[in-house]
Order: sequence, then C-alpha cells, then structure tokens
Amino acid sequence: MRFTKWGGRRHWVYRLERLGEDEHGQWFGGRAGTVVRRGDDPPALQPHDFVTLVPAEGSWIASFNQAGADTAIAVYIDVTTRPRVDDEAIHAVDLDLDVIRLWDGEVRVLDEDEFAEHQILYGYPPEVIAQARATTDALVALLAAGVQPFETAARRRLAVF
Repeated sequence: MRFTKWGGRRHWVYRLERLGEDEHGQWFGGRAGTVVRRGDDPPALQPHDFVTLVPAEGSWIASFNQAGADTAIAVYIDVTTRPRVDDEAIHAVDLDLDVIRLWDGEVRVLDEDEFAEHQILYGYPPEVIAQARATTDALVALLAAGVQPFETAARRRLAVF
C-alpha cells in the first residue's frame, strides 16, 4: 500500500498479501505484526489481521478489521483519488475524509476539518472536492444500509484470510 497526500507527500506505506479479485474489486490482506509507516513517523506494528478492498469502481479503499480486534472500528474507508493497482503496489492519494462503521453499527465521517483545511492549503481542484464529498455521502449511505461488499463479502474474505 502506498498512500500519498495531495502533492505526493508520503502518507501510509505497508505490505499486503494479494487475496484475489471478485465483482467487488481486488482484495488484499494484512497480518498482525505487519510493519506500517505513516509519513515520517517511526514504523509501528499492525496489532490485528485485516483485509482491504480496492473497489472495481469508485474512489475509495476500505479496510475491514478482525472481529474482537483491539479497535472499536469494524470498517474504515479512506476517500481517495481513483486507486490504481500495479505489480508493485496499490497507489492512491488520500483525500483526508474517512468513513467508518463501529462494531455497534454507528457510521461516522472523520477528518472533515482536515479536508476543509487542505482544500485551501493544497489547492484541491473543485472537481476533486466535489468527487470526495459525493463519495463520502454515498459511502455513509451504503454503510448505514449494510449492503455488499461491506457485509458478508468482507467477513468471508477475512475469515478465509
């Protein structure tokens, strides 16, 4: 995974295992103990298993945490530019906004203040702002409705992984 921020600044870098592809997109897995690095921060260890979906369509990347993991977050979705997967990595620009679903079913949008600040600081083009907002709104509705791939498709992939 090679997330950057607008302008090419390094954001998240970590290794994932390819798990396959289906109608929802390309699936990857991360094991507990995987070394993750955010920007220039020191490396850290991922505390639990998770699977990641790069969607067949859309500008987002979703990660699904293992049930019983040491986090309140079941689903974490980064709103991004259209992700690209090649032989080396998953590439996407993180556009600050995140949509999460907690284990109790509550859906939240995170980092709206960062998104507003970065629109000005980094000069996000109007079409990028509009796409990020539309994507966020759509993801909130999908998570709240409990539709695929955010339900059994993700849980099946995680159980097999």
